[in-house]
Amino acid sequence: MRSILLTIGFIFFNYHLKASQILIPMDESQSNHLKAYGVAYYLLENEITIEWLLNYRGGAFLSPHLSAIEEELILKGVSYEVLADGQVQNIKMNISNPEVNQEIVQLEKAPKIAVYTPGSKQPWDDAVTLVLEYAEIPYDKVYDSAVVNGLLPEYDWLHLHHEDFTGQYGKFYAAFRSYPWYKEQVAQTEALAGSLGFSKVSDLKLSVATNIKNFVIGGGFLFTMCSGTDSFDIALAATDTDICESMYDGDPADRSAQSKLDFNKTLAFENFKLEKNPLEYEYSNIDGTDIRRANRVTEKTDKFTLFEFSAKWDVIPTMLTQCHTEIVNGFMGQTTDFRTEFIKSNVLVMGESKALGTVRYIHGELGQGTWTFYGGHDPEDYQHRVGDPPTDLDLHPNSPGYRLILNNILFPAAKKKKRKT
Repeated sequence: MRSILLTIGFIFFNYHLKASQILIPMDESQSNHLKAYGVAYYLLENEITIEWLLNYRGGAFLSPHLSAIEEELILKGVSYEVLADGQVQNIKMNISNPEVNQEIVQLEKAPKIAVYTPGSKQPWDDAVTLVLEYAEIPYDKVYDSAVVNGLLPEYDWLHLHHEDFTGQYGKFYAAFRSYPWYKEQVAQTEALAGSLGFSKVSDLKLSVATNIKNFVIGGGFLFTMCSGTDSFDIALAATDTDICESMYDGDPADRSAQSKLDFNKTLAFENFKLEKNPLEYEYSNIDGTDIRRANRVTEKTDKFTLFEFSAKWDVIPTMLTQCHTEIVNGFMGQTTDFRTEFIKSNVLVMGESKALGTVRYIHGELGQGTWTFYGGHDPEDYQHRVGDPPTDLDLHPNSPGYRLILNNILFPAAKKKKRKT
C-alpha cells in the first residue's frame, strides 16, 4: 500500500504554508463516489483526521491539503477541489447556521472491519465485500469458529455475508439439494458444528447469532443485507424451539414452534409468522418480495426513498443516509425488503418504498452498539441469481445503493453522538 506515513512529518508545516484544504465533493460532480470512501478510509488509516460535511454537496469530505493526498485522489480517479482557508471558513459558517440542515462530523480513526463469511467459495457474491474491495478498504474474514471462540471484540464493525442463521441452509433444499456446492456446504457446516461441540447446525448458528448480538451490546457496529437480516432475528426468536425440518437437522420441527417464538430476543422484528414449508424459498412473512410480485413491480418501476433527518439533531441517521439522490433504484434478494407491520416501534426507518408500503433500510441501538439492516442482495444487479457473475463496480462508480453500504463503513470512525430525542 502506498503509505502517507512518509509525509506525516511534514503535515503541519505543509498545511500551514498552503493555508488551504481539500474538499472531496459527493454530489453529482463526483466522478467516483465509491473510491472516495476508500480514500477517506485510507486517510483515517494513516491517522489523518478528516471532516464529513453532512448534507453539504452530498456529504462531502474535507481533508488537509497535502501533495500525497492529491496524488492518491488522482490515482483513484476521485474528483476534488482545493479551497483556500477563507472559503473553508465560509462553508463552515454557513453549515453552523441553525436554519441550515447540515452538520460537520469529525472522523478520527479507521474502524477495524470484519466480514462474517465462510472460507469456501459460495455460488453467490456479496455486495459488501465487492464494494470493500473496489474501494480498497481492508477487512478480515471471520466465521463460526472465530465467533464462538470470542474473537469479535477485536473488531469495531461486522458485516454478515449472505447467511442463514436458522440452520436451514438458505432454504435452498428444493432447488439445489442435488448440486455439488450445496452438498459440500452441508457437509462442511455439519463437520464444523461437530468440531465446535454442537450436535446440530441450528444450535451452532444460534450460538453464533447470540455472540453477534452480544458484540453489538458491547459496543460493536453490525451491518447486514438480504437474508442476513430476517434469518438473524428469526434464529434469536427461536432460541427455545426447533424450527428446522428433518432434511435440515435429522428430526422434525417443533409443531408448536410459532407459539414458542420469543420476540423480546430480536433486534428489529416482532409478531411475524414462520414459513413452515421446508421447500418454500422463504423464512417468514417479514420479507416483502411477494408484495412486489402482487403489484407487478418491475426493475424500471422499483424505487425506494431515503428519509431526510435533521443533521444537527439526528446525526447518526443523517450519516447513514448521505447520498447524491434521495430516490434509489430498488433491487431484489431472498429478503428484498421488510413489511412495516413486523418492525418494532423503537426501530428507526431510513428508507421506504412508499408505493408498496414496505421498508428497505432500518437502524437501531442495542446496549452500547448499533445495527443496520438493508434489504436486497446487490444494488446494481436487480435480480442477482445463484451462479451469476459478480457485479463490475467499474461500471457503477456512482451507485447510490452501494453508497449506503459505505456510509455504514465510515460511521464508526465518527465521534460518537447519540441521537437526540
